[in-house]
Amino acid sequence: MTAPASKDSFGARSTLTVGDASYEVFRLNAVKGAERLPYSLKILLENLLRTEDGANITADHITALANWDPSAQPATEIQFTPARVVMQDFTGVPCVVDLATMREAVTQLGGDPAKVNPLAPAELVIDHSVIADIFGRPDAFELNVDLEYERNKERYQFLRWGQSAFDEFKVVPPGTGIVHQVNIEHLARVVMTRGGQAYPDTLVGTDSHTTMVNGIGVLGWGVGGIEAEAAMLGQPVSMLIPRVVGFKLHGELPAGATATDLVLTITEMLRKHGVVGKFVEFYGSGVGAVPLANRATIGNMSPEFGSTCAIFPIDQETIDYLKLTGRSAEQLALVEAYAKEQGLWHDPEAEPAYSEHLELDLATVVPSIAGPKRPQDRIELASAKQAFRAALGDYVTDHVEQSTTGSPVDEASAESFPASDAPAYGHDDNGAGKPAVVNSAAQGGEGRPSRPTRVTVDGNTFELDHGAVAIAAITSCTNTSNPSVMIGAALLAKKAVERGLERKPWVKTTLAPGSKVVMDYYERAGLLPYLEKLGFHLVGYGCTTCIGNSGPLQEEISAAVQENDLAVVSVLSGNRNFEGRINPDVKMNYLASPPLVVAYALAGSMDRDLVSEPLGTDPNGQPVYLSDIWPSPQEIQDVIASSISSEMFSKDYADVFAGDQRWQSLPTPTGKTFEWAEDSTYVRKPPYFEGMQQEPAPVTDIAGARVLALLGDSVTTDHISPAGAIKVDSPAGKYLTEHGVERKDFNSYGSRRGNHEVMIRGTFANIRLRNLLLDGVQGGYTRNFLAGGEQTTIYDASVAYAEAGVPLVVLAGKEYGSGSSRDWAAKGTALLGVRAVIAESFERIHRSNLIGMGVLPLQFPEGQTAASLGLTGTETFAIAGITALNSGETPSTVKVTATKEDGGTVEFDAVVRIDTPGEADYYRNGGIMQYVLRKMVRS
Repeated sequence: MTAPASKDSFGARSTLTVGDASYEVFRLNAVKGAERLPYSLKILLENLLRTEDGANITADHITALANWDPSAQPATEIQFTPARVVMQDFTGVPCVVDLATMREAVTQLGGDPAKVNPLAPAELVIDHSVIADIFGRPDAFELNVDLEYERNKERYQFLRWGQSAFDEFKVVPPGTGIVHQVNIEHLARVVMTRGGQAYPDTLVGTDSHTTMVNGIGVLGWGVGGIEAEAAMLGQPVSMLIPRVVGFKLHGELPAGATATDLVLTITEMLRKHGVVGKFVEFYGSGVGAVPLANRATIGNMSPEFGSTCAIFPIDQETIDYLKLTGRSAEQLALVEAYAKEQGLWHDPEAEPAYSEHLELDLATVVPSIAGPKRPQDRIELASAKQAFRAALGDYVTDHVEQSTTGSPVDEASAESFPASDAPAYGHDDNGAGKPAVVNSAAQGGEGRPSRPTRVTVDGNTFELDHGAVAIAAITSCTNTSNPSVMIGAALLAKKAVERGLERKPWVKTTLAPGSKVVMDYYERAGLLPYLEKLGFHLVGYGCTTCIGNSGPLQEEISAAVQENDLAVVSVLSGNRNFEGRINPDVKMNYLASPPLVVAYALAGSMDRDLVSEPLGTDPNGQPVYLSDIWPSPQEIQDVIASSISSEMFSKDYADVFAGDQRWQSLPTPTGKTFEWAEDSTYVRKPPYFEGMQQEPAPVTDIAGARVLALLGDSVTTDHISPAGAIKVDSPAGKYLTEHGVERKDFNSYGSRRGNHEVMIRGTFANIRLRNLLLDGVQGGYTRNFLAGGEQTTIYDASVAYAEAGVPLVVLAGKEYGSGSSRDWAAKGTALLGVRAVIAESFERIHRSNLIGMGVLPLQFPEGQTAASLGLTGTETFAIAGITALNSGETPSTVKVTATKEDGGTVEFDAVVRIDTPGEADYYRNGGIMQYVLRKMVRS
């Protein structure tokens, strides 16, 4: 596709010749002030120069960006046109469902369905569907992929239809890798060439960790599927020129500290500093000392510290990585020449203008984990045991109790780990190294609750207590893309096996790398047998545990955990550890580097000090400490040098879109429009465009609204959007049962995102959601005020309110909608009948997505909360002043009147969080899809 010609008001159009090729480029030095801009804003400036159309993107916008005032608060709107869109299958399927539905809607409004087509390259990687059902055995991968195809056949057929029906849409089949790792290793161009032009590779992605690509100098971030669809259809992303935080790095990581420790440190620093809605950019002499894989790990966790992006500039390290990952010599030459020509090549001495500054000496980073429920809650490894004990009280209801077996566990028949400070494996008097079993209940637990519970699995009897590591997962693109921590984990496993250590029998161990290259270098290095000896067999190439696809715990362990209300833990090398996310049986979740994941599988308990207590004993009865088996940086480097080659990447990505025999043999529908199957429980035509007219109806005020949910601080999109397992007695479970789906075939919410009926029923249904309309109740429940305030599910209440014509509002605290860019958090909210969300503050992506679905985001007045205003959620709400939008104006506030049951009222002016004219257009049209569709038909 040839790009529309730029108006080129600044005379920036020029030619760049690299080797035998010449490209049209838009030179930044044509604009006064460009040279002082941070790297990320230079990329935005080039974007505006190239797409200047005189209407949406004007010379004034370009001047405003060039004259950027680092100290100013964001106020100037610009339109950013991403070069491409990347998706994963959970969020991508609804995008393709919506595009398919739009084709029908365009036809009904008298337009051409072929117009509904991605105008920018769109690539989808199927990585979110594999579940770690089977683990700890050599055939785990094959069995899990078989199950994946069995469960997801309808979705995969639909995606194969999309691949043939839409131009510019490609699908990376299952069993290949995780989207963000595939992106940095293969899909990312760094510099794009298209229609004779060369320009920076930029993107939006339907997953918040799209920012991983920032590590290789590519500007992009996660958006909701709603915004991604608009970008695919040629709509620019509306944004305010951001503040840019300069993060200066110097020094080098010390021995023993990993990329994971570094990113947890940076996450804690930036979350504390406050970077929501800002760009973060790394600069300084230390940048060159940060390997590309570490940069990608840092970029990946941008959503965890809240920034829009976390970008590194292009330098020699970038070029070396592109070469390693099999990019062509021509592409390498183009990236280097373009970056140097445009002032995008990193200068370690430069001090660009930044809004705010932070600094970190890499030498100060120490081994760390984060948890038990937020990625920013970093804990130094040396303090992990104490931190676990301090947090445990929030997760258990028992006090120090006798063992549920009623007697001390027999040493000969059971393994145990203590709640006391005694080492789990000590020596008896003759030094024989016999397990020193501590009956922690009898000893009083020494300051922390204890409920020792005897369990037998596969003939192995052992004792479980609070803090048992139920899951140890090497998972997630965050770390599996990073050879230093992956090789580190394997070397630690090798040393552990050589010392005779074993994983504890209650630990579910999984290995889920982000690309096939990881298994290639493990095999070449001869390290796989050691990981497998400890139970870390390949379970799939996908996100697995990090997104809640951890699969079930063994039945006996699950039963013991549930019956005794045990607070067991997961340790994973991921980026998210929110409550209820990882596994329904697991209350506490800790993020850790892959080597520490292996170490915790050996230790078996979070109530163990890995720094001072042994992980176990060797066959000679000698204690083995973590420091004894921790690999040195040199050992890791030597293995990397001898076992990783660019040929691996070239081979594994040579035919990345082809797929295996399973993929190729799927029967695939054809045609411009999709034939919806009436009996499908996976892919259904959504109701967004039903009754839609060519012109939007006027915006109306809200009256007589009831509160669906009264929520506290830090409610994440995980709390709102359906994810993970579908419970049989939930509204979604009942729907599937009514439609003939057996419980074993329920699959997950994520895999059923193409069915709005399932998704509405799962919205606000997270088992850890605390709706303050109810006392002490967790989960997707509320009060139905049409039925005297009786307790019911949120879905059933919404149906009752809809039948009575009653609009709904949600009241919330700070950081509402933090976490992943889940479009269903907004879609589900809208389809439940929620017209407005009134919160103390919003995170960027969810606020934007609410508008994209026609839901009004409002903020309480500065310093006020639902509690300070005396609101209990039992009131009836009216919101006046929204109609000002009909005249083309966006009001800064609207008047909210809450009428109490006794007739008294509370009035306040809520701040309207429609931040840009583009967002106002979306809201006036009832949502972003309706806006795009009307625009398409008009054109």
